[in-house]
Amino acid sequence: SQPVTITYACWDANEAKGLQVMANEFHEKNPNITVKLQVSNWESYWTQLDAAASGGALPDTFWMHSNYIYKYATNGMLMDLGKYIKSSPDVDMSKFPSGLVNIYKINGKQYCVPKDYDTIALWYNKTMFDKAGVKYPDENWTWTDLANAAKKLTIKGADGKTKQYGILAPMRDQEGFYNFIFQNGGTVLKDASGKKTSGYDDPKAIEAMKFYVGLVKDGYSQQEYGDAERAQDIENGLDAMGFFGSWNLSGFESNDYMKKNFNCAVLPKGPNGTQASIYNGLGEAVAYNTKHPDEAWKWVEYLSTKEGMLRSGQLGVAIPAYDGAADDWVKTNTTFNIKVYPEMIHYGVILPYSNTTGIWENQVYEQIKGAFNGSKTVEQACKDAANVMNQSLAIE
Repeated sequence: SQPVTITYACWDANEAKGLQVMANEFHEKNPNITVKLQVSNWESYWTQLDAAASGGALPDTFWMHSNYIYKYATNGMLMDLGKYIKSSPDVDMSKFPSGLVNIYKINGKQYCVPKDYDTIALWYNKTMFDKAGVKYPDENWTWTDLANAAKKLTIKGADGKTKQYGILAPMRDQEGFYNFIFQNGGTVLKDASGKKTSGYDDPKAIEAMKFYVGLVKDGYSQQEYGDAERAQDIENGLDAMGFFGSWNLSGFESNDYMKKNFNCAVLPKGPNGTQASIYNGLGEAVAYNTKHPDEAWKWVEYLSTKEGMLRSGQLGVAIPAYDGAADDWVKTNTTFNIKVYPEMIHYGVILPYSNTTGIWENQVYEQIKGAFNGSKTVEQACKDAANVMNQSLAIE
């Protein structure tokens, strides 16, 4: 009955704009509860959250990622939401993708309610395609179509240096080679009889990596390792095509060059016609030691209801995880063909994760980098990646 303030931490300034609107609307209906947003970027978010956890000063509510859920849940930093979910008439967990629900369930306890999901699409420069006389990508595109277009769209200057790359194939997993591995029938993480092992040394995975890295080796893509640099490359007219998640949309929508020249399509099919787009999603978490557990849950509950999810979609915050709520998100943007993002969830593959993802993911990157810079063969890089990954998986 007394006025309280609930803190809510997130790492996306673009999403925060819509979330602030939702926080204000929530306050109107619940005048004794004020939600205060704490916004940072991805890198500083986890540094700050770790420090807050160590000091016993976690935000009341905050975003959680699949890479970190095991760490925070098993160290007792998150409140088990099970009893609240069970007693809520408005939160229906069956309305969320089961892959996302399970990510945030550790040892039978539900520590988060899914917030959103994201898939990966192929972005292409219409102006460059028109000038080269190449047809735009569509749902029938295959790897062969992708490679042929990349070749035609790669242009060298009089000095022999590449002034336009046909495609941007960065050393990124979710936004890059993971999709190709699964399109080729491969896998990143095997789970047999409860024992998890790496899939990088599987022939199907190696074959997919050879195709993907081949785009760089053949000169159709520059070597790119940075995350922020990917968007800069495409926005500066350096590449005719690139792979980007739905979270990039707000940035592209605010860029005049992107709005004038670009559109997006579903990812191409693998050699056997297999479609796959890696998806992941965030979770809404409550701190284990919040002084206001009921009020914190009331805020998370609102975000997780059909009403909250639809409102999130209407405000263009992200693709709502709630079944059917993505339609409103699509309507928020008429510049790009963003309906391809929720369309791909039907054959989406959940981002590979295990209890030690945060460890082996970085170690794998170090090994895979050799394939991109040419210091290793693709096959050797994949085998080395499998080796370090298995060492990490063995101690889970």
